[in-house]
Amino acid sequence: MSQINENYLNLAQRYLFSEVAARVSAYLGKNPSAKIIRMGIGDVTQPIAPAVAQAMHRAVEDCCHSETFHGYGPEPGYDFLRNAIVENDFAGLGIKASEVFVSDGAKSDTGNIGDIFSQCNVIGITDPVYPVYVDTNTMAGRRIVYIPCNPGNGFTGDIPDQKLDIIYLCYPNNPTGAVISREKLKAWVDYALENQSIIFYDAAYEAFIRDPQIPHSIYEIEGAKRCAIEFRSFSKTAGFTGIRCAFNVVPEELTARSSDGREISLNHLWDRRQSCKFNGASYISQRAAEAVYSPEGKVQVKAVLDGYLETAAVIRASLQKAGLNPVGGENSPYIWAQTPGGMPSWDFFDLLLNRAGVVVTPGAGFGQAGEGYFRVTAFSSKDQSIEAMEKLNQLVKSL
Repeated sequence: MSQINENYLNLAQRYLFSEVAARVSAYLGKNPSAKIIRMGIGDVTQPIAPAVAQAMHRAVEDCCHSETFHGYGPEPGYDFLRNAIVENDFAGLGIKASEVFVSDGAKSDTGNIGDIFSQCNVIGITDPVYPVYVDTNTMAGRRIVYIPCNPGNGFTGDIPDQKLDIIYLCYPNNPTGAVISREKLKAWVDYALENQSIIFYDAAYEAFIRDPQIPHSIYEIEGAKRCAIEFRSFSKTAGFTGIRCAFNVVPEELTARSSDGREISLNHLWDRRQSCKFNGASYISQRAAEAVYSPEGKVQVKAVLDGYLETAAVIRASLQKAGLNPVGGENSPYIWAQTPGGMPSWDFFDLLLNRAGVVVTPGAGFGQAGEGYFRVTAFSSKDQSIEAMEKLNQLVKSL
């Protein structure tokens, strides 16, 4: 009889957001006429920018004629998009188009990147954390060391005393909404260089940064090209959660060692992996992503992001008024707050759902250090968010 990968047996029974969905579904099954406001899963609600939609229409039209039809594209992405990414997101940072790999999402990228690394690597993961980092390394059987993030270290973790081979960093952070200073990010880069470690830097929410002192890319830090892989996404930046397009950067000078001590190019290994296991993002989605960088696209996309940030500010102020000590919501679409009276986070989730019809995400779902917290997203409409916060505040006052 064939055997399973038993590492999967070490996973939680259900993925966090599947559990959230199951509890909401059970509630609606008992209360079919109930109105709920969803502020849990970080899915966008505003339509894509007109410039992006127009580019998609043109791309579809291209595929309707034999002379402009596109079938399989290059696995790392079309040059028109890779060049646009370099020119707009990494100007002056020395990144080349050959170091950019277009994909269908940062979620899959941050999970799949482990394919080119040994099972023997010790993985450092900040806690609380986006569950994909933990689950994919658990599936691979790697040892995970958790780096607690809390108010004392600004939710950016303390530099470890021990040697870690790979470190996951995500800023602006999911779930806490915290951002990292240039000085602290330099400290992480210095640690990685000293220990010959690799940083997986998830910058999926960098477009929400408005503070000019906060770095958008890890490559703004000297030496980072020798120790870091960066991941980005158009999902939250431009409303591509259903369109699917993202990219990662693997510098050509970035290496890791084989078991016999040779230095191996990670850019080459990732290109080889993608060429084998991935057929590339669609031509239509890549033309859509290219339009995000057009003059019209930039203006239109920023307007949508500014709207989400306005909603985030309303949520943060409301949670502050309720005495729940919120973090985030200033350079991020996520707001992280303490549960009232230190209530277990799943208990607060159930209470808020059943008594107020408001869905958030319990902090315990993001790791042990998330217990006693909950996450709110700013992707609902501003009016719905105000209503949800009024209900939440009334509930907190009644406790």
